[in-house]
Amino acid sequence: MSMLGTRRVRLWLTALLFSLVIQTVPAAAEVRMTFWSRDTSNYFPHAFFTLKGTLDATGQPIDESYGFTLNDLNPIALFTAVPAHVDHTNKKYIRGSDAQFRIAITDAQYAAIKAQVAEWGAPGSKWSLNKRNCVFFVAEAARRAGLIVVEDKRLMKKPKSFTRSLIALNPGRVTVLDTDAAGYWAKYPKDENFAVPADNKASVLERRMSKRPKVEDAPMPAPVAAVPAR
Repeated sequence: MSMLGTRRVRLWLTALLFSLVIQTVPAAAEVRMTFWSRDTSNYFPHAFFTLKGTLDATGQPIDESYGFTLNDLNPIALFTAVPAHVDHTNKKYIRGSDAQFRIAITDAQYAAIKAQVAEWGAPGSKWSLNKRNCVFFVAEAARRAGLIVVEDKRLMKKPKSFTRSLIALNPGRVTVLDTDAAGYWAKYPKDENFAVPADNKASVLERRMSKRPKVEDAPMPAPVAAVPAR
């Protein structure tokens, strides 16, 4: 074989080996955290987040969703703290909500968020309209995910406005989505949640209320007989 032929064979073998090495190197594992909002006041919670991906250290697949809401629709919640729970937001509910943005989080940040879920979901947990509603829950999760968070009191009863305020506070850190679930998952199919409950009405407060306006950016109801918007 000529020198030229030998060189060509060597180059071909080098390229082949390089290709095989690239194919055997696993893709970097990550967990994507997506922040959602729900505009209508007929359902609870109005702000929540989903987690999807793989832990870097262990390869554990992650496919979860969390929100925070009161246990019962009682007018007394307008004036005092009431029993609450962390909600495993179901697939049906997610489909009717809007994805505002997503971020990638580390294993440590994921662990911190899971610790928050345990803390807020512990027995005796309370929901407060002005101090501990679903927006505050999302705010704390965003903080633990490494985002800059400003709890502007004008936004803490406005899930969409608050969630979108995080985008401006964290330029270059977030991927803006601003779409419904169908549009989001069509563009990012790997982010779709499959392991979350399909329709767990016992967990999500899907109790319809008649003649209620859209809650997004509207003032909270004042009458005693009204139902809280979170």
